[in-house]
Amino acid sequence: MTIGTHAKVYGDAVVTAPITVPYVRYSLRTAHWFAGKALSALLRASGLRKDQIDGLCLGSFTLAPDTTVGLTQHLGLNVRWLDHLPIGGMSGITALRRALRAVQCGDAEVVACIGADTNHVDSFRQSLGSFSVFARDAVFPYGSGGPNASFAFLTAYYMRTFGATAEDFGKLCVAQRQNALTFPHALFKKPLDLDEYLQARPIADPLRLFDCVMPCAGAEGFLVMSRQRAEALGLPYARVLSASERYNAFADDAIQMRGGWVLDRDRLYAEAAIEPGDIDLVQTYDDYPVMSLIQLEDLGFCAKGAGPDFIRRHSFDNGGTFPLNTSGGQLSVGQAGCAGGFLGLVEAIRQMTGQNLAKAVPEARIALALGFGMITYDRGLCSGAAVLSRSDL
Repeated sequence: MTIGTHAKVYGDAVVTAPITVPYVRYSLRTAHWFAGKALSALLRASGLRKDQIDGLCLGSFTLAPDTTVGLTQHLGLNVRWLDHLPIGGMSGITALRRALRAVQCGDAEVVACIGADTNHVDSFRQSLGSFSVFARDAVFPYGSGGPNASFAFLTAYYMRTFGATAEDFGKLCVAQRQNALTFPHALFKKPLDLDEYLQARPIADPLRLFDCVMPCAGAEGFLVMSRQRAEALGLPYARVLSASERYNAFADDAIQMRGGWVLDRDRLYAEAAIEPGDIDLVQTYDDYPVMSLIQLEDLGFCAKGAGPDFIRRHSFDNGGTFPLNTSGGQLSVGQAGCAGGFLGLVEAIRQMTGQNLAKAVPEARIALALGFGMITYDRGLCSGAAVLSRSDL
C-alpha cells in the first residue's frame, strides 16, 4: 500500500463540512425548505458567507416543477457553476465527483453539494406514478407499482442462485440497527434482533418489513474546495483518492446480479493505490439488503455468489471485523429521496474527519462509499464509488 505517494487524481480539491438536516417521517415542508436548511448548515459549519459559495450541485426529486436554477433565486445564491442531479442513490457520488473536477479545473472555488427531498403523506405514491414513463407503461399494468416488487424479484433470484438465507440478510439489518442506535438522526431508535426481523410482516415475498427502506424527508450535504482553502478556514477535511460513475452497465444481463462497479473497480483501486483489504469501513447503498451483498461482491471483497459466506464470517457493527453502514444506513436511518444517495458518503466524510455523530470506527483511515440508483423496469441504472481517506495519509 502506497497511500500518500499516488498521483492526486483530483489535485488539491478536498471534501469537508458534512451536514445533515434531521429526518422526519412526513413533512408539510417543501424540498426547497430542506435545501435551504442544508445550505444554512453548510455556512455555519464552514464559517463562509453565502456569497463565497460559487458552485451548487443538487440532488432532488421533489423540487419539481422547479429546477436548481430556480433554487438559486429562492436561496439568494449567485453561482458560476451549477448541476442538477435527480438520480436518486447515485446523487451523492456524482455530485462529489463533478464538484471535485469543477474545483480542480478552476470553474468554482467552493461548491455546495446537497441532497434534499420532502415526503408528504401521499407523495411517495405520487412519485412512483411519475418516476418513469418506461416503468409506468411496462410494469404497472401487471401490478408492479414500486421498488418492493422489483427487489423482491432480485432477492428471490439471488437466494435461489447463491444460497443466501433470510438469516443472512437479517444479520446485516440487525448490525445496521446497532450502528444506528449511536446516530442521533436515525429514525429507527429501537434495537432489532434476528427473531424480530424474521417475524416481521411480509411485504413482497421474500422481503419482510425490515428489508425495505422507509421514505422520509430530510437533507444531507458537504462542501468541496481546495485543500488550502479548507486549511485556511480551519476545517477538517477528507481526501478523495478516487471515484467512479457508470450508467446502464450490463444492459444485456437477463437479471441484475452485478452493477457497473465491476467495470470500474480495478481503476478505482489503482488510482487510490490501495486494495480492498486496505479499506476500514464501507458505506453501501442499502435500499434493500441484497444490494449490499451485490456491492460487496462487485467491489472485490468476495467473489460473485460468495456474499452469504462473507456475511457469516464477519461482524458488521462499528467495532466489528467489517464495519458497514456505520450510521445505520438507510434501512435504519430512513431514505430521504435523493438525500439517501448522500447518506453513506456524508457518514464516510464524518468518519474520515473525526466529526462522528455515530460511533467512530477505531483507527479508521480509508473509507469506501457507494452509490446505486434509478431502478426502471427491473434494475438500477446508476452505480458509483468513492474512496476517501484521512487528510494525513
